[in-house]
Amino acid sequence: MTTFKSKLPARFDLPRRINRLSELAYNLWWVWNPMAQRVFNRTDNNLWERVNHNPIRLLREVSRPVLNAASQDPVYLEIYDQVFSDFDSYLARTDTWFGATYPKQQKQIAYFSMEFGLHETLPIYSGGLGVLSGDHLKETSDIGLPLIGVGLLYTEGYFSQRISEDGWQEATNNPLDFANLPLNLVRKEDGSELTIQVDFPDGPVIARIWEVRVGRTPLYLMDTNLDVNNPVVRQLTTRLYWSDINLRIMQEVVLGVGGVRALRALGYNPAVWHMNEGHAAFMTLERAREQVQAGKTFDEAINSTKKNNVFTTHTPVPAGNDEFPVWLIDKFLASLWPELGINRDQFVDLARHHQNWGETFSMPVLALKYSNGRNAVSELHGVVSREMWKELWPGLPAIDVPITHVTNGVHTSTWMARRLRVLYDKHFGHDWLERLDDFELWEKMETIQDGELWAVRQHLKRKLAFYVQERARQRWMQGGFYPVQVIASGVMLDPYVLTIGFARRFATYKRANLVTSQFERLLHLINQPNRPVQIIFSGKSHPADEPGKMLIQEVYRAVKKAENGGRIVFLEDYDINLARYLVQGVDVWMNTPRRPNEASGTSGMKAAVNGALNFSVLDGWWREAFNGDNGWAIGPDADLNEDVQDSADAESLYQTMEKEIIPLYYGDRDANDVPVKWVHRMKESMRTITPQFSTRRMLKEYVDRLYLPAMK
Repeated sequence: MTTFKSKLPARFDLPRRINRLSELAYNLWWVWNPMAQRVFNRTDNNLWERVNHNPIRLLREVSRPVLNAASQDPVYLEIYDQVFSDFDSYLARTDTWFGATYPKQQKQIAYFSMEFGLHETLPIYSGGLGVLSGDHLKETSDIGLPLIGVGLLYTEGYFSQRISEDGWQEATNNPLDFANLPLNLVRKEDGSELTIQVDFPDGPVIARIWEVRVGRTPLYLMDTNLDVNNPVVRQLTTRLYWSDINLRIMQEVVLGVGGVRALRALGYNPAVWHMNEGHAAFMTLERAREQVQAGKTFDEAINSTKKNNVFTTHTPVPAGNDEFPVWLIDKFLASLWPELGINRDQFVDLARHHQNWGETFSMPVLALKYSNGRNAVSELHGVVSREMWKELWPGLPAIDVPITHVTNGVHTSTWMARRLRVLYDKHFGHDWLERLDDFELWEKMETIQDGELWAVRQHLKRKLAFYVQERARQRWMQGGFYPVQVIASGVMLDPYVLTIGFARRFATYKRANLVTSQFERLLHLINQPNRPVQIIFSGKSHPADEPGKMLIQEVYRAVKKAENGGRIVFLEDYDINLARYLVQGVDVWMNTPRRPNEASGTSGMKAAVNGALNFSVLDGWWREAFNGDNGWAIGPDADLNEDVQDSADAESLYQTMEKEIIPLYYGDRDANDVPVKWVHRMKESMRTITPQFSTRRMLKEYVDRLYLPAMK
């Protein structure tokens, strides 16, 4: 076993009384604990906002007199002491759910993902897959599950988005300053960097390893930007999801093969190997190679290791399933099959997939064939996946294809507004987060007075409006921003108007333009006297997705039209910070995928835990959640021809807004102007969705249905 240690964070110049702030800054536990965020915020509120909620930059840039004042402020010190009491208790706990339920089971789980969305200051994620991975790690920490995350560290993160005056997405790649990120470089005992090597026909790739602490859970990220590597290799971990397929396949080899080698170098021997989507599927071959080198035949090795492999598929959309032309396998992996004891044709057969345009090497096929645990991410997605991949199990009817489902969830502590948590503390007791997935607990929603809950909603709407307006002001001050863009970016948002949010990746199947498809009708709905409606759009398209960028442009051109009176807006550069404001501040969360292409979706869950009502196509998770009283459905619970579905869903959307949503929001107000029936629907949504669609429930299902069987 290699002896290693993480490089200690650079020591900040802190007063002795508050010197543990540096320790907290390097553990992302603070991300989902509002009191911990307050201890940084109260140090220097203006600087905290200016550094985009980055505690490491805050501690580097805050002035010594400010720190001295904080170290002598009784109120500040009371918060500080409480935070570190909670932090120490959290890390020392042994009575977590996993520890109490399985006290003798401490085997480790390796969790591989191409991206991890933990906080906006670490932008190594592009969207829902990464945010789910980040929530997965946070929840494993909370329940005490012995899991290790494995991924890549992108030196430019994911791109920043600007929308031109004509609505065209412009991408900017910004180099990350690792010194200002919660990263610890892993070193050997002698002080040298711990590195791993992955061999390609043209030469080796060397990667170093960084550690991120996520509460109790470690995340290890590999980085190839080293002087010893050639310029092409150094680019491998520059950006997330390269469009160049040469770089893309090399990235995935580094993730899968290199990830196994990194865990070995770190001294880990996991009992379960979980691939979050097919990007990490080369891991299956590296694990088999280890056993071949130890003397087993390839068949013995691959059949032995598959028992411990778990694979989660996330998309029924072809673009989401990586497949490489066979010539690319010859180019980059020719050195691997001799080490496996097989020939080239046998290697290609491992993941051969027939397409209309030829044969490919399919990453999901590789993962599905060589994992005993396989799951989709919602009930409907399970049905779609079994039908989609039934060819891998010839002779079996689709219903018997061995792909189960574990519906996604969200990490409640990360996404729930602080003001709402305070309200629950009052009504549910201070231990309610420990009982998050207890449905009986959520029956107490009825004990909360309508006015109390509505006051929280109004507070969150005001926060959203003020944030958006200040954001537009800052953008205007930077220059290069036309007046019409200022209006389009939300300066006229009204916190007391019915507000609908649509924020997600701008893929064409998500149909962001469905709500604008009958624009005159939409104008009539949003501009009704005394019953106006606001619609907020936000989201990015991959830089290589031209149809997606054209969809943004189409929506933005509708946003710019003067006739909508500033009531339709587009917020550029969608990230986790903006997402928090949106899911906490809108009244309705709208989702319009072309069914059944939405595998699960999680943004609507985040909105629901904050009291927003979902208005969505019956696809993904919403098909399981909708009960008729906790939101609204768009279109029928059926798969239709695309043109028929688009027309039917648009009509359903407009009818529901006109006949149900708008009248319910503005009607039946009590003496305190509280929309009583609306609030009752909010309560039903929060009661039914919060416990069921949490990562607490999700992780318990993974443990019982996938991880424990793989351990055995």
